[in-house]
Amino acid sequence: MKGSIPEDKIEEVRRRTDIVSLIGEYVTLKKAGRNYLGLCPFHREKTPSFTVSPDKQMFYCFGCSEGGNGVSFLMKLNHLTFPEAVRQLAGKVGVVIPDRPLNREERERSTLGEQIRRVNELAADYFARALQSPAGAGGRAYLRNRGIGAEAIRTFRLGFAPEGWQNLLDFLDKKGIPPKLSEQAGLAIPRAGEGARGHYDRFRGRLMIPIEDVDGHVIAFGGRVMGAEEPKYMNSPESPVYTKGNNLYGLSRTREAIRQAGFSLMVEGYFDLIALWGAGIQNVVATLGTALTRAQVDLLRRYAPRVAAVFDPDEAGRKALARSLELFLAGNVHAKAVILPDGHDPDDFVRTRGREKMEELVARAVPMVDYYIDEILGGRGTLEEDRDKLREAVAFLCRIGDAVERNLFIKKVAEKLNVDQEVLKAEVRRVLSHEAAPLAAQMKKGSEGTRSGSCPQPDHLELSLIHMMLECPDRIPAVGASGVLACFTSEELRSLGERLLTAAEKQDGAIPDIYSLVHGLEEGPVRARLLNLLMGESPYPEELIDRLIADTLRKIRRKWYKERHRILKGKIVKAEEAGDRELCDSLLREKERLFQEEKRLA
Repeated sequence: MKGSIPEDKIEEVRRRTDIVSLIGEYVTLKKAGRNYLGLCPFHREKTPSFTVSPDKQMFYCFGCSEGGNGVSFLMKLNHLTFPEAVRQLAGKVGVVIPDRPLNREERERSTLGEQIRRVNELAADYFARALQSPAGAGGRAYLRNRGIGAEAIRTFRLGFAPEGWQNLLDFLDKKGIPPKLSEQAGLAIPRAGEGARGHYDRFRGRLMIPIEDVDGHVIAFGGRVMGAEEPKYMNSPESPVYTKGNNLYGLSRTREAIRQAGFSLMVEGYFDLIALWGAGIQNVVATLGTALTRAQVDLLRRYAPRVAAVFDPDEAGRKALARSLELFLAGNVHAKAVILPDGHDPDDFVRTRGREKMEELVARAVPMVDYYIDEILGGRGTLEEDRDKLREAVAFLCRIGDAVERNLFIKKVAEKLNVDQEVLKAEVRRVLSHEAAPLAAQMKKGSEGTRSGSCPQPDHLELSLIHMMLECPDRIPAVGASGVLACFTSEELRSLGERLLTAAEKQDGAIPDIYSLVHGLEEGPVRARLLNLLMGESPYPEELIDRLIADTLRKIRRKWYKERHRILKGKIVKAEEAGDRELCDSLLREKERLFQEEKRLA
C-alpha cells in the first residue's frame, strides 16, 4: 500500500497510462522519429530538448536532465505527493481506486493540499446549487444582463454565495469539515475581538467564480458583488494549493483551443474571458487580475509559443505592457499587443461589437516590442521628456538577455529616438557592467548551474551491460546467473543490476517500470547517462544481443581480474620488503588461484 492505494491499483494505473497523451495535455509535442519532442516545462529553453518515449513510457530532458514516468511528471509539474499523483492519473485513465474511510494514521498522512482541494470542490458544488435556488435569482439575473448563458455557467461552474454569516460553514460542517480547515482553504474567517470565538463565511451575497488549476481542480474562488458595493471583487487568499502568480484563470477549459490556434489571447478579468469564450473565441486565458508573472509566462509557453495580450490604451495599460514585455522576452514567447479602443474592455467590446470585430482587432495586433518602441519610447517631446525616454530605453535594452536581440533593438531604438547607435550601445554596455546580468541571462545561468558538477563518470562497460539489461529484459536472468555483478566497481550500477534481477524474478522476465528502477539512483552522471541512453532507440540488434552481452561480460571480468592482480602484486612487493615469508607465500597462492579461476572462466 502507498498512501492507502493498493499496489495492484498503482500497477493498473501505470499500465493504462499513455505517457504521450498525458504529457501532451501540458506540453505541445511533435513527432521526432520514434519519440516526441517539446519545450521543457521544468526549465526555460529555446530549442526543444524535452523528449517523450512511447516505447518506454518515459520522458527525459537533455537540457536539464529531468526525467521520469507519468506519475513523477505529475508530481513535479503540479507539486503533488505520490498518492495525489496516482489518484489524479487514475481519474484520467479510468481506474477506480476504492475510496474507503481513512484510519487515524492515514488521515495524518493525508496532505493539507488534498484536504483543501476536497473542501473547495464541496464549496463549488454548494455555490452552483445555490445559484439555481430561489436565493440565487439575483445572481441569475445579473448573469443574463451580462449575456452569460447556461452553457458558460455550467462550463465555468459559476455559483452564488447567499447572504448570511454561516451558510457555507453549516453545509461543510455536515460534511465533516472543521471550521479550521475551511479557514485554511480561504473560505472562512475567524471572528475577531475580545472573547470572540468561531468563524464566519468569507463570501456572502456574491456571484462566485471557481478558480481551477490546469487539471480542473478548484483551488480558489473569486466573488463579485452585483451592486455598487466595494470591493467589487473579493478573492481567496493564497493557500497551500493556490498562488495567484502561478495560475491562469480558465486555462483548464481553454488549453486545447490555445494549442489548436497556436497562440493564446491574454486578458485580465474573469468576465473578459467568459465573454470571449461565449462569443466563440476560446483560445483565451486571464491573469487573475494581477500583474503578469514569470511563472504564468512559463505556463502559457507549454501550450503555444505565441501570445496576443490585450491592453488598455491608458497609462496603466502602457505600464502593464512594459512590465509584460520583459517577461515575454525572457521567456522566449513571441508576444503581440492588442490595444482596445478608449473606454472598452474585452467584455463590453465583444458584446457590443461582436466576435468578428474582436478577431479583426487581434489580427491587427503588432509585435509588442515594435509597439513599445513606436508608441511608448517614440515621439519627440521636450528635452527633459526625451532624456527620460532615453533612460527608459536604456533600462529596457539592458533587460534583454539575448545579445543578438539586444543589438537589433538598439538599432530600432536609436532610429526612433534619433540617437547615435554607437552612443546608445556604449551606454547600454556601461549600465550592464555595473548591474546584475539581465533577467533572461540570469535565468539561463540558473538553469545551467543546476546541471554543473564534477562527479566521476561511470565505467562504460558496466553502464553498457545495465543498458542491455534494461533494453532486453528477457536476458536479465542469464546476466544474473553469470555472477558478473560481483565484478562491478560502481556500487550504484551493481545495486541497480540487483534490483533488475529481483524485478525480473517477480515479473517473469518483464520489467514493470524502467524509470522507477533507474529513479532509485542518486542524481548524478550514472542516472543522467542511463536516462539519456534509454531515450534513444535500442542500439542492440536482436540477432547480435547474446554475442554483445557475452563479450561485455568477458571484458568486465577481465578488467576485474586485472585490477585484482594489480592489488595482489602490490601486496606481494610489500610482504617481500617486510621479509614476511608466510604472508608472501599466502599471497602467491592467492595469485595462482586467481589465475586458474580466470583461465577457467575464459
